[in-house]
Amino acid sequence: MSGSTDNKDKPRLIVILEGATLETVKIGKSKEGRYNLLNCDDHQGILKKNKKEISDYRPDITHQITSLCSHCKNVLIEFDPRVRIPRTYKRFAGLMVQLLHKLVIRSVDGKKLIKVIKNPITDHLPPNCRKITMSDEVDAPVRLSEYLPTLPKDQSVAFFIGAIAHGKDNWVDDIIDEKISVSNYALSASVTCGKLCNGFEDYWGII
Repeated sequence: MSGSTDNKDKPRLIVILEGATLETVKIGKSKEGRYNLLNCDDHQGILKKNKKEISDYRPDITHQITSLCSHCKNVLIEFDPRVRIPRTYKRFAGLMVQLLHKLVIRSVDGKKLIKVIKNPITDHLPPNCRKITMSDEVDAPVRLSEYLPTLPKDQSVAFFIGAIAHGKDNWVDDIIDEKISVSNYALSASVTCGKLCNGFEDYWGII
């Protein structure tokens, strides 16, 4: 949905997952141990021991969404639009562990598919990009079919979506242009992203 990296001059849809918790933990002794992606299902004991909020560790939310950028714990991760995210969470977790340790995932021909990039996020957005947060705290939700035509057709748009189970959506209040809601009900990040992508498919005439 973002458009190919070969079409950087064309307006693009950019999705940024905010608050995605991707953190590794070593299980087992030093030489025999292995690294896992810390999550609330498999590592409750470790999270409690380190006084961490269990519900914050939901990397499965990130797995459910194919995104361009994921912003987690002040680490910025960029996904190439052509990357194919593993279908199973287990394979996704292994991929993220590899990424967090090596800082880049390459294809068999050497192309960078996923990489850790430098903050701030604004350095990686197109010039004059409109920045919008998807929020369930907005009083009046909008219909995307009515809202999207109000955006300039020659302007790229970046949507910030919370990759968290619950919490405030004030992560990027200092840089966004506006907040919108697309439902009267609280939606998961994956459903929100799906509605957004479907809305742009209709708006841009993509079949």
